[in-house]
Amino acid sequence: MSLTSTTLTARGVLFDMDGTLVDSTSIVERVWGEFAGRYGLDYAEILRTSHGVQAIDTVRRYAPAGSDVEALTEELGRMELAETRGIVPVPGAVELLASLPAESVALVTSAFRGLAEVRMAAAGLTIPVSAVFAADVSRGKPDPEGYLLAASLLGVDPGDALVFEDAPAGIAAGVAAGIRTIAVGPNTGELPDGVLHIRDYSAISATVLQDPNGKNIISFRL
Repeated sequence: MSLTSTTLTARGVLFDMDGTLVDSTSIVERVWGEFAGRYGLDYAEILRTSHGVQAIDTVRRYAPAGSDVEALTEELGRMELAETRGIVPVPGAVELLASLPAESVALVTSAFRGLAEVRMAAAGLTIPVSAVFAADVSRGKPDPEGYLLAASLLGVDPGDALVFEDAPAGIAAGVAAGIRTIAVGPNTGELPDGVLHIRDYSAISATVLQDPNGKNIISFRL
């Protein structure tokens, strides 16, 4: 669903990283291109299904039988860590994050902490104090575990939170967690009913108020 203007309120805001806050498309394409070329795999299909999913799940799905999945995943991870050229923030992400109270924001990424630190820093962004990385969950997206954990870290009910996500797997995770989900960017796929869509954060503004108990209430104008 695409709207020109709407207002949503939340007590907690949960962001994916790649494609949602950070544009790392060029690096992701190079790494998966190397993987696909090495084994003669369908590069386009790997890109289509890997977005927003933990790398080890993609390697496990596509690597030839008998491959050392963990070793391959570690190798691809080293390639990603070594390259920051082309990493930029999604338009408006820096400004939006700066306008939000730190205690009401969490990051939920399929990346490991080291890679998240490299990419967020390259994009000029700071990792929120509350963050869920690949190693923090037993089941990656599209399972809702990561988003439910993040809401718990913020001390908010899933119904009082918002998820910003760019990938079909992550959008499915937010919806499965019972959290209102906003799709970001051009790679969201077909959206579930009720999921709003924005191009980026350029036209978004956020206003922060406090309830009678001093808890933050964030009003987003999309």
